[in-house]
Amino acid sequence: MTSDAAPTDLADAISPNLPYLRRYARALTGSQTSGDAYAAATLEAILTDSSSFDRSLSDKVALFRVFHVIWHSGGAPTEGSETGLKATARKHLEKLTPNSREALLLSTVEEFTVSDIAHIMGIDGQEADLLVSTAYREMEDAIAGKVMIIEDEAIIAMDLEALVAECGHRVTGIARTRKGAVDLGLKDPPDLILADIQLADDSSGIDAVQDLLADLGDLPVIFITAFPERLLPGDRPEPAFLITKPFTEPQVRTAISQAMFFSSTETLKV
Repeated sequence: MTSDAAPTDLADAISPNLPYLRRYARALTGSQTSGDAYAAATLEAILTDSSSFDRSLSDKVALFRVFHVIWHSGGAPTEGSETGLKATARKHLEKLTPNSREALLLSTVEEFTVSDIAHIMGIDGQEADLLVSTAYREMEDAIAGKVMIIEDEAIIAMDLEALVAECGHRVTGIARTRKGAVDLGLKDPPDLILADIQLADDSSGIDAVQDLLADLGDLPVIFITAFPERLLPGDRPEPAFLITKPFTEPQVRTAISQAMFFSSTETLKV
């Protein structure tokens, strides 16, 4: 084991960025279990060889760079036979340009620059830029399905509704409360749920989603919050897909397209 950096220094560098690495890992795998397994493998790699955490890069870029070495090696542990990718997702992913999803998520969800993406993925800037551009084109032909929106702020709800429609999906409706969400979801079951955390009647979007999933089964859910780190403490069930307020149009589009890859409902159109 090497000791190029003190454990305390490494902890200070990694801790603030770990929730975002876990968010990214879950978006790639579509699973809390598998995403966290890759994140844990990343930490183990750094503890085993601290020189893998490149101090010439920013802390977040260095952490994501180690993750990508693990990701491409396929050596991260998982629980049982879980891979995080359903059979339907595998079929969709096989149609995409290799590494384009990674570049797209790094660009839009994590807001890395092209230069940062190049460092993280171990490629040159021109290739990184091409992958992001390719991913945007492929996203236009993404899976189409039914999306339910849970959002109590009217302007934000309208913005989300327009974005979802522009992505080629059908909005089943907009709910402002926990009860309204449950009623809407049971009336017209969606393929994906897009949910704010705090709702109009002081109820929780998380509770509304849990109520729906209890009746509808496993569906992909994208949570929207101004405080993503509060939803990623690592000590309880957490969302696989998470975007931060204030969000950008590319972030929403990307999150929806990636979450749809992991939906197995029959109404989806590829």
